[in-house]
Amino acid sequence: MNITVRSYKYPDDYELVGQFLVKTYQVEGRHRNWLQPRWEYMHYHPLLDESSLDKIGIWEDAGEIVGLVHHEHRMGEVYFEIGPDYSYLKKDMLKYAQEHLCRDVDEGRLLQVFIDGTDDEFEAIAEDLGFQKDENRQEGMSQLKIVDPFPSINVPEGFRLKSLKDDNDLNKINRILHRGFDHPGEPPEDEIEGRKKMQSAPNFRKDLTIILEASDGNFVSFCGMWYEPTNRFAYVEPVATDPDYRRKGLGKAAVLEGIRRCGELGATVAFVGTGKPFYKSMGFSEIYTEFLWDKRI
Repeated sequence: MNITVRSYKYPDDYELVGQFLVKTYQVEGRHRNWLQPRWEYMHYHPLLDESSLDKIGIWEDAGEIVGLVHHEHRMGEVYFEIGPDYSYLKKDMLKYAQEHLCRDVDEGRLLQVFIDGTDDEFEAIAEDLGFQKDENRQEGMSQLKIVDPFPSINVPEGFRLKSLKDDNDLNKINRILHRGFDHPGEPPEDEIEGRKKMQSAPNFRKDLTIILEASDGNFVSFCGMWYEPTNRFAYVEPVATDPDYRRKGLGKAAVLEGIRRCGELGATVAFVGTGKPFYKSMGFSEIYTEFLWDKRI
């Protein structure tokens, strides 16, 4: 094998990494790498600092991508994407993260990495390198098998279900995402450009992005949905409900409608990057959990 390591070059490598994630997808709960839609969502999220993308490391075998070490929105929180035949690269990848992907903090430099809780080998490597596991910080992955026919979606009285293909009002979208993620007050107008950026993602689909509209015309629940046709799955991201309208079944209706539409396109399973009870209540089951390990450098 001829393994080389280099820096990620955006936008040239963006699609190549996406293809690697599609290729390394594994079915029936064995999948551990990021799903391609999350990689895409990261790049088109307004919080991403594009100036830091060259800190990402790519491992190649004879010119083909076999591994990736990267942050998401900010430096210091790191993820590992590893080809199924290249688990021996874990130690080198963690050392690369220490050298290139730390975040500056008052006490020096901090690195936090997410490691699958069932990966004893990787956890041992992290411990040997001085990392400490934080049992209270974790990310889950849950899945829902998409049945055919999919049950009809019930919408509470007084609300209307539709997609952004029907009504792509950016001000209303900005308001529901601002309030739905518990930011105080009304949203600043300068966030509109960020909403436009999110909709410019290559695989963003207005017809799969579901909203619930109240009788006053405001959007009160929102569910982004991504369909990956090669491996035939749906990916839920993001989901938000106005705090004044929670516990009415609106978020559940939005999510299930997006999944139903992906099922019509050929999806057989839906994924969401969390193990929260909200998703379990609609039939999702958690398939793995990643724990955060941190180290002061």
